[in-house]
Amino acid sequence: MTPSTKEAQRAELHKTIWRIANDLRGSVDGWDFKSYVLGMLFYRFISENLTAFVNEEERAAGDATFDYAALDDEDAEFGRKDTVNEKGFYILPSELFANVRKHAAANPDLNETLQKVFKNIEGSALGTDSEDDLKGLFDDLDVNSTKLGNTVAKRNEKLVKLLDAIGDLPLGNFTDQTIDLFGDAYEYLMQMYASQAGKSGGEYYTPQEVSELLARITVVGKKTVNKVYDPACGSGSLLLKFAKVLGKNNVRNGFYGQEINLTTYNLARINMFLHDVNFENFEIRHGDTLTDPQHWDDEPFEAIVSNPPYSIKWDGDSNPLLINDPRYAPAGVLAPKSKADLAFTMHILSWLAVNGTAAIVEFPGVLYRGGAERKIRQYLIDNNYIDAVIQLPPDLFFGTTIATCIIVLKKSKRDSAVLFIDASSEFTRQGNKNKLTPANQDKILDRFMGREDIDHFTKLVSNEDIAANDYNIAVSSYVEQEDLREVVDIAELNAEIARIVVRQQQLRASIDEIVAVLEGTNQ
Repeated sequence: MTPSTKEAQRAELHKTIWRIANDLRGSVDGWDFKSYVLGMLFYRFISENLTAFVNEEERAAGDATFDYAALDDEDAEFGRKDTVNEKGFYILPSELFANVRKHAAANPDLNETLQKVFKNIEGSALGTDSEDDLKGLFDDLDVNSTKLGNTVAKRNEKLVKLLDAIGDLPLGNFTDQTIDLFGDAYEYLMQMYASQAGKSGGEYYTPQEVSELLARITVVGKKTVNKVYDPACGSGSLLLKFAKVLGKNNVRNGFYGQEINLTTYNLARINMFLHDVNFENFEIRHGDTLTDPQHWDDEPFEAIVSNPPYSIKWDGDSNPLLINDPRYAPAGVLAPKSKADLAFTMHILSWLAVNGTAAIVEFPGVLYRGGAERKIRQYLIDNNYIDAVIQLPPDLFFGTTIATCIIVLKKSKRDSAVLFIDASSEFTRQGNKNKLTPANQDKILDRFMGREDIDHFTKLVSNEDIAANDYNIAVSSYVEQEDLREVVDIAELNAEIARIVVRQQQLRASIDEIVAVLEGTNQ
């Protein structure tokens, strides 16, 4: 498939998705309705993924015309165990997306059929290694919700439309790079809903180009990493950028994340499947990372990326156990109860491998606020853990126009200094948001790797100088912005004003003469 063909296919896909969202949503709020669209997209994906897998196995074994979707359920049972071991789930032929869709319009019990199908897919993993990865994945696709309609008939009518719309998406055959298109459809939907939902959506979605920059920063100079991690993973978009930047096979031991919001946790797992990351290669957990981290047995991680929620409340010093938590204890103080930003930073540092890099999107206040946050910054600087601070442009994220920054952490640095990068002008305005273009990303990354002073862009500052500046790590304190004001010659300006005054007097005299002549003529 040529790039131009692929882009045309992608544009057509986005257009169709936009139409689905607008046509089908009706009374359901967009951010809520995404669960139906994404859930149904996931159902189609795993149906086609499983069908392609079984067909390939059987045809390779000699049955050239084998078609799993055409089998009777009873005949299909023979492959259940081996398929679950390999794919993590099983779907009987009658319960495949294509077959359910085929009979949907004539099925008065469609809602019950779908509910049973979803329950059976999850049930197929019970007692196996993939049980946790499948459990609850369809919980947000509530086929009996009154949001879809007040009666069963109306709900089923909406479900038929949803099945048809998702079934008609131009995703090609499974052998033709379809995986990329499924993943792309998911990313586009998340971006679309996040931009429409404002703040509530933006909490769970990091723009793709920011995600890509974070991933690229953490793997500079590397072709492979052992494990990647995001402690506030949202829908998983940051983690999956490693699959794009390195290739998913070059993340040797998998993708790890934790998410506090149940709906978004489900979306993150769906996202892994949609990008064809096998259940064995990801470990997404549900819960509060700050007080109940789920990956003690998996840390440390070689690459960590995160866009944690900005300045949220957390237990802090009201929980006496936290000050002795090995993640927070080294700083000797906890992040303020009203601002958990640096608690996430300390957690990330604690779980970072000695040879690893972490890139964290931060709210700007953490760079200069006093109190406990200053003490945490002092710990980070005095122990030489901050590698770089990058000032990003404003208005990149959905739901906020604030100019955020990136803090880069390392445990093994080649110097005792922090690189400050002012990338606040590195953007292109597209629609109603700013975007980091590939050229903007490349420039930021080049400056990050160069690690040298460039007027008005980068400044390498020793830890001692930062300490002398009260541990303030705001980029504007070290990188002087270019003065773009026009240089004015005061003497020349005064001479010009004098010329204007003289000319003004001449004009007034001329006008007075004309008025006098006119008045004499009229007498």
